[in-house]
Amino acid sequence: MGMSARATREAVSDVAPLEAARAAAGAKRSGATAGGAGPRPADPLVGELRRGGLLPLLVLHFLAGGNSYGNQLMERVATATGGLLKVNQNTMYPLLRQLENEGLIAGEWEHPERRSRRFYRLTEAGERQRDELRADLGPRLDAVARGVELVRAELDV
Repeated sequence: MGMSARATREAVSDVAPLEAARAAAGAKRSGATAGGAGPRPADPLVGELRRGGLLPLLVLHFLAGGNSYGNQLMERVATATGGLLKVNQNTMYPLLRQLENEGLIAGEWEHPERRSRRFYRLTEAGERQRDELRADLGPRLDAVARGVELVRAELDV
């Protein structure tokens, strides 16, 4: 004897909140942020920084130091944020396409005949955008750092 789909949904909703169920199922949250940032993380501190353009800023920052490709950029983001900002291919590659379409970065295939790896470089427009994002995000980073320090001081940790 089986349970109807509606009865199953109702039973699950009584047990687990919708967001927890979506997370367990691996579903993306509605309300994905602009800039290819993907679903908002559950952590409000990281979410605020992400919505403020942290991922595009990091990509533009890394490309200012030299050409790079998607997987390399994902590794650099993870390293630079101590794993706090998790980025996968479903987030990084749409962001790279968007940045390229906006003229902020330019990409070239390593081997055009095989389309193996696409290396990206920062454009002049990308340099200007990086500076703007840095100026916008700096105060948010400061606020998060201050908040964390206040909590640490209060808890004496």
